[in-house]
Amino acid sequence: MNKRIELQDLGLKDYKQTWDYQELLFKSILDVKINNRREDTQIDTNNYFLFVEHPHVYTLGKSGDVSNMLLSEQQLAEKGATFYKINRGGDITYHGPGQIVGYPILDLDNFFTDIHKYLRFLEEMIILTLADYGLKGERSDGETGVWLDVGTPFARKICAMGVRASRWVTMHGFALNVNANLGYFDNIIPCGIRGKAVTSLHVELGVTQVNEAEVKEKMIKYFSELFEAEFFGGL
Repeated sequence: MNKRIELQDLGLKDYKQTWDYQELLFKSILDVKINNRREDTQIDTNNYFLFVEHPHVYTLGKSGDVSNMLLSEQQLAEKGATFYKINRGGDITYHGPGQIVGYPILDLDNFFTDIHKYLRFLEEMIILTLADYGLKGERSDGETGVWLDVGTPFARKICAMGVRASRWVTMHGFALNVNANLGYFDNIIPCGIRGKAVTSLHVELGVTQVNEAEVKEKMIKYFSELFEAEFFGGL
């Protein structure tokens, strides 16, 4: 089992270009697994963890409802945003500057073969990171992601998640609002959930700007502990 993960920070990158790159890495892992089974070999599969920030974009998961997008094509263009229907789970979400997006592309055969546990570990990484900033991140029953003040009228989502897996290989991932412009969420029904607010770390801390490099370092620390993994490459 290979528990080493190559860390890549792609910086600000177009959503479609990043999606294509994810698919390329995803397929490269699947190809090794399929060949191992066919040839009865045991070649190690690679694991990747991509950090990226996207220009304004809305993405709709395969089980999502397109009516949760509240803008026309013309309005999207006026806001300088794009829209994609994609192959992850979940409904509609927004990505943009000030948001840390993470795409772990892992062969879970190297760690554990349990998608439920995988999602809970992603959530736990975010919860532990938020705790370092004095915030109590929580899970909300039936709603993937990380929230604040669950069970109160002030419940608000700070991190969205949606993944795809095939033959225990993962792609897509999570999006943590760190310095996000929350106005862009007004153009959708986030994750198809009406009446729930969205927030960002800088808003919760009452500051103009949070150090995103520091947040990423905390995420990687907790991810490596939870998955008992070793990262190489760098931020």
